Amino acid sequence: MQPVYTLPFSKLSKKSVALAGGKGANLGELTTAGIPVPPGFVVLAPAFEHFLEETTLGSDIDAVLQRVKHNDTNSVEQASEKIRAMFMKSRLPKDLIAPVAAQLKTLKGEFFAVRSSATSEDSKSASWAGELDTYIFVKPKDVAQHIVKCWSSLFTPRAIFYRFEKKLHKAKVSVAVVVQEMVNSEVSGVAFTVHPVTKDRNQMIVEACLGQGEALVSGRITPDTYVIDKRDFTLLENSVGQQNEQIVRYPKGRSKIVKLSAKAGSKQKLASKEIIQIAKIARAIEQHYRSPQDIEWAFARKKFYLLQARPITTL
Repeated sequence: MQPVYTLPFSKLSKKSVALAGGKGANLGELTTAGIPVPPGFVVLAPAFEHFLEETTLGSDIDAVLQRVKHNDTNSVEQASEKIRAMFMKSRLPKDLIAPVAAQLKTLKGEFFAVRSSATSEDSKSASWAGELDTYIFVKPKDVAQHIVKCWSSLFTPRAIFYRFEKKLHKAKVSVAVVVQEMVNSEVSGVAFTVHPVTKDRNQMIVEACLGQGEALVSGRITPDTYVIDKRDFTLLENSVGQQNEQIVRYPKGRSKIVKLSAKAGSKQKLASKEIIQIAKIARAIEQHYRSPQDIEWAFARKKFYLLQARPITTL
């Protein structure tokens, strides 16, 4: 029987974490629940394992990791450089290129987001959020190369340290890759369905910024912050951030940081009705999972898109 190396979101659910990683499984779950998710597919964890076998990288990586002194920054960085260089010298085997190309043909996007999704990611006890790589505005012809880059991000210095810190260095940690049509966001942000500071479960926080959400996630800008009462969707607090720059897409697909005027950066990023709209979607996701959620979203052409949902691990 032919191994399955890719699956569309519609064929995945929250039970697919071992195959699709936390991010991929959640996007599948949200898709089948009717939440507006940009279409895409997942390069499954067995594809990564097959790649390691075909390129014989698996044993080489193990040999490097066995020599790591995880409390020594230089040791971790040197190991990371060695391992990632091995990946960059390798290419996808033909039996992986074909299913990826077939999935891409089913999508209409001009550009794609290619995002890592570790199979031990986003559980309630551990989260790889922020440890692994994401690439935006990737052209179809470059998707295969960026899949390999995502796999290699399992071995960045931060990810190697995290692996030792969480005592996962002897465990089998695999990684899937999400390939998703890129939303050219006018506004983007995050939503926490429980107030992350006060822990008030009757309140949620929505943060919003102009352009792509990487500016917010990386801490480059100060977003708008809206506090909403989950019981009746009353807007309790409305703090407009002064945004000095935003990440935008240029026609050829490159993302670029552009400066904003004081006037443009000081405007409220979402209208009141849009704040309530994203709050209701976030609340529906929380009810679906029956647990507090950390959500990433994008807004383009008067429509919200959900890019990710994961459990809040800090409560």
